[in-house]
Amino acid sequence: MHTKTMTAALMAALALPALAETPSAGCGTASPSSGTFTLASDGLTRTYRLHVPVALDAAKPAPLALIFHGWGGDENEFLADPVVTSEADKRGFVLAAARGVGSGAPDDNYNSWTFRGSATGIGGDGQPICDGAAGEAKTNYAYASCGPVGEGVAQNGCSWTQCQADDAAFVGSLIDEIGKTACIDLDRVFMAGGSNGGMFTWDMGQTPEVASRLRAIAPLIGLPHNGFLDGPARPDGLPVLVITGMQDPTVPPGNWGDMGPTTTADADLYHYTGASAITGVWAKAQACEGEPVKVDFGADGIECRSSCDADASGLPPVLDCRAQMAHDYDFAKTWPMILDFFARQPQR
Repeated sequence: MHTKTMTAALMAALALPALAETPSAGCGTASPSSGTFTLASDGLTRTYRLHVPVALDAAKPAPLALIFHGWGGDENEFLADPVVTSEADKRGFVLAAARGVGSGAPDDNYNSWTFRGSATGIGGDGQPICDGAAGEAKTNYAYASCGPVGEGVAQNGCSWTQCQADDAAFVGSLIDEIGKTACIDLDRVFMAGGSNGGMFTWDMGQTPEVASRLRAIAPLIGLPHNGFLDGPARPDGLPVLVITGMQDPTVPPGNWGDMGPTTTADADLYHYTGASAITGVWAKAQACEGEPVKVDFGADGIECRSSCDADASGLPPVLDCRAQMAHDYDFAKTWPMILDFFARQPQR
């Protein structure tokens, strides 16, 4: 169990080892400017926005944080907020915010990220991911690319994300592309996302080909659909900080210690894995035991718990943090926590 003989900040300062670096191919070239770029992936032209700190040393490999927006958002959703970019500047992080698929033909729908269950409409328990009549949402969110229900990818009317592209392959292509043009430390690539992007972030942490390239993840107000309770796909573990809202009607985390699924408070009644359940599975993958206890980390109004002891980062590798907020990013509080968690992770 936990002992608190020093603060988390002091533990981090004492425990962090000297950082090694795995430079990308872009090291030794001129650092790219911040801006919006495109790349080809899975037969589509994908868009992403890059934020490069002005004071960044182009010859020194920098940490990279990949950012994924919520349903209907785009590459500006996070980077338009000055808190997000200013915190990255302070900590020397390159940020890459990508745009999901959906706003163009054939879907002409909200930009989205597809993760397990979201396009098929089937949860990890084999049941529909929503509670509408005959497994259909009250509102029809279906994307044309998912095909007629029962004939294409969509197995019922709960399907709500795109089927045009392999988003996991895109993440790999995005890391490769940025590594060619910017000087990135390939051992310090992180992933964060909000809402639909947070759900996608969990899924990528459970996907071997992507998880093997990530150092840590931070889903914000996003949880997997019901039944997808896999641990991290890295055999050596993948640290996670999840921040959810205790008043969130869209992706409710459930009560502390509640290991069952949660359901949205709206008419569509979508089902998600509770925060205690998924963080408990990830904690067990880190060989953590015991009941979660409070951890001295985060902003006012945000409580964090873990059943893991602090590691070399000075923090537990699995943190379940819950804010007194609804379905909101509250960047002023949450984003400094996310980048702090990333920045503390030592090289493997």
